[in-house]
Amino acid sequence: MNSVDARTVPADPESARRLREQGFDYRVVDIADYGSAVAFAQAAERGFLGGAPSDAEIERMRETWEERRNVGVYEADAVASALPVGTVNSWVASMSLPGGDARSAIPMWAISMVTVAATHRRRGIARGLLEGELRAAASAGVPVAGLTVTEATIYGRYGFGPAVPVSRIAVDARASGWRAPQAPGRLEYVGLDELARELGELHERARFARAGQIAGWRGRWLGQAGLGAGSKKDASARGVHYRDVDGVVRGAIAYTLKELPGSFRNSMTIRQLVAETDDALSALWGFAVNHDLVDRIEADLRPVDDPVVRLVANPHAVDVAVRDHGWLRILDAPAALRARRYAASLDTVIRVEDGYGFADGTWRLSIDAAGAAEVEATDAAPDVVLDVATLSSAYAGGVPLTQLAAAGRVQGDAAAVTALGRALHADPAPTLSIWY
Repeated sequence: MNSVDARTVPADPESARRLREQGFDYRVVDIADYGSAVAFAQAAERGFLGGAPSDAEIERMRETWEERRNVGVYEADAVASALPVGTVNSWVASMSLPGGDARSAIPMWAISMVTVAATHRRRGIARGLLEGELRAAASAGVPVAGLTVTEATIYGRYGFGPAVPVSRIAVDARASGWRAPQAPGRLEYVGLDELARELGELHERARFARAGQIAGWRGRWLGQAGLGAGSKKDASARGVHYRDVDGVVRGAIAYTLKELPGSFRNSMTIRQLVAETDDALSALWGFAVNHDLVDRIEADLRPVDDPVVRLVANPHAVDVAVRDHGWLRILDAPAALRARRYAASLDTVIRVEDGYGFADGTWRLSIDAAGAAEVEATDAAPDVVLDVATLSSAYAGGVPLTQLAAAGRVQGDAAAVTALGRALHADPAPTLSIWY
């Protein structure tokens, strides 16, 4: 795991120069300074169309942001207390890769809080922020960048590709029934402080079973457990955990209930469901589906192959909507390709086209029978040609390369494309249960 601390990486000089020519000051923000932190928080909330954050919310944000590199764009003549007109923060996260254990992970430059004030659109701020993050990550030797997006049309131009799809699941509990056998452990209600701790511990233990997951942080688990800083939507959070036959906690669920008008019935929203065993997953889904007075269960950020559709008696009662969530951007192709394990042996030459130059090159990818790869630059004619956004989409194994080829995103001999796609495939499907 790369030990780079993003907070030690200075503001990108190229973005600073370009934005200065447009009349802006681009700089790393000192979150330890209370006034700067308040202005950064207010600007970030405004950018995501939120209201003014409370003092308690600002303190919770600062607690998280103190571990990150925070960058703001300001009017060049702005007073010290002025809100930035653009924001971003970043840190180096560990992202799980196909392989199934803690050794199968890669340092990822995680990018978050990308906002531009509505009054300052079309002035090069977003470009300066995103290109600055990519150059900062590359200068620090981090091989991959990642983000989650609310707008899907922006990030492809910077070489990002949608790589980790997730599903939004809705269960009609009145019609679903239940067919899975009873898990041998037991379910228990749990206090919210304990729930927050267990969510974090379980996530860190379980996340290596699937590619695409990143390490969480304290503020994330407090929020999911209903201990956010004064948020009304957190007030009704509840928690249950599952203990196996040895008494070890193997899964936990954070959820809220909302009464359906005039019915004395409820809908359940699953805020987080983490399980490190199949028994725990079955027991927690069973708790939700079989809950008294609950007609509907909704859960977002679930794996696309979540087994709930097989756990219920009536699969027609389960609606699954798949969408993009985790976007990746390869910066160092050899390092990224060596880091993961593959599903099939292979010897092929791939040409990666990257207009920014970070991952551009022609590489011989040699994969042995154990799924380990060697990568070296070559002058040989490529078997497969694709741009960096396409390779980034296929990298975690959740987006089929043949699907991308059918969309005109990959060139090469059909057999070579199929063979590379087979090697890249990951089972179980990658997932990402966190917004960042």
